[in-house]
Amino acid sequence: MIHSLTMSQPRRPSICYVVSSEMTVRAFLPGHIAAASERYEVAVVANSASRDFLDQLGLQAAFHSVAIARQIAPWADLKALLKLVRLFRAKHFDMIHSVSPKAGLLAMLAGWLAGTECRIHIFTGQVWANKKSWKRWLLKQLDRLLAGLATHVLVDSPSQRDFLVAEGVVSSVKASVIGVGSICGVDAEKFKPDAEARQRIRQDFGVPESAPLLLFLGRLHRDKGIADLIAAFGKLIQQFPDAHLLLVGPDEGGLLALSGSDGGWANHVHHAPYTDRPEHFMAAADVFCLPSYREGFGMVVIEAAAAGVPAVASRIYGVTDAIEDGETGVFHEPGDAAGIAAAVSRLLENPGLREAMGEKARRRAVSLFSREASTSGLMAYYAKIRSGRFTGETI
Repeated sequence: MIHSLTMSQPRRPSICYVVSSEMTVRAFLPGHIAAASERYEVAVVANSASRDFLDQLGLQAAFHSVAIARQIAPWADLKALLKLVRLFRAKHFDMIHSVSPKAGLLAMLAGWLAGTECRIHIFTGQVWANKKSWKRWLLKQLDRLLAGLATHVLVDSPSQRDFLVAEGVVSSVKASVIGVGSICGVDAEKFKPDAEARQRIRQDFGVPESAPLLLFLGRLHRDKGIADLIAAFGKLIQQFPDAHLLLVGPDEGGLLALSGSDGGWANHVHHAPYTDRPEHFMAAADVFCLPSYREGFGMVVIEAAAAGVPAVASRIYGVTDAIEDGETGVFHEPGDAAGIAAAVSRLLENPGLREAMGEKARRRAVSLFSREASTSGLMAYYAKIRSGRFTGETI
């Protein structure tokens, strides 16, 4: 009698992405998760009650809801840690990859406790970079602990990697950068010059087609330099009375109250608390502004660049990798409202220079920071780790 034997398929390796927010997945990880799903069993941990948001994004991944709070919350953090340990022990993931500080600390600690062999964290900026005294020391120690618990560390810009190494947070051997930087790269088919979107956004906010429009997109927080930007706009409106400023993002610090009620230009400052179409706002702008005090990379600068919009931004680590000064944008010193106004004025006074910078910015964004290159680099990074050929170099 002949018996037919069915050979069992070898188990595919598994990877679990851990984030604090569903929005982190939506903004940064769809391309990575889609590519990883072709080679790995993929799971996603996020603080979300929506169990179908991955399906909405067309992603093939298991979802696990864990209440990872963004702020320090000892009791909630302990409960989240224990839940992660139980999950990691039950699922036996081959790799854990975390994004964002709180998610990273909990995931790396839980992975260490659960015995997960490969634990990867990506640094996307340091909340302690512009703090002083004991707060800086404490938050820096937490990042050191996070890096120590991780078996591999990614950093989303070369200058941020240099900063972390110089500060003794992570060793140069352990920390890597994918390509020339960025957590996910830019989709150049999505972020591009778009005359129709430009016209529609301007109509929605009452901005004439010929009026200069400055754009900020992100959290409206003092660490983002919003107070400096509004102060700079108060100076600019005197030189360019038809200029407009559009702030897109949640007002976390009540900063909109600073926008010109005494100067008579409040109707030139506009606010959209949320958008799921950032590319449309980028296409509507003439100058993108990022006056931040701290950034890991400044991905929004690259997205604006892909839309053909030059940037005026703080000369800080991370952002210095996103702009070629005088070629694709102009730097100013952080906290310098007068410097912001001077840099923006330079671009508004010279439409030809502004247009040339925008064209160079798009070419650079497409050639150096494509989403495809970022994802393929990350997949190569995973493969090197799993093959034992990882040596800590930039991928």
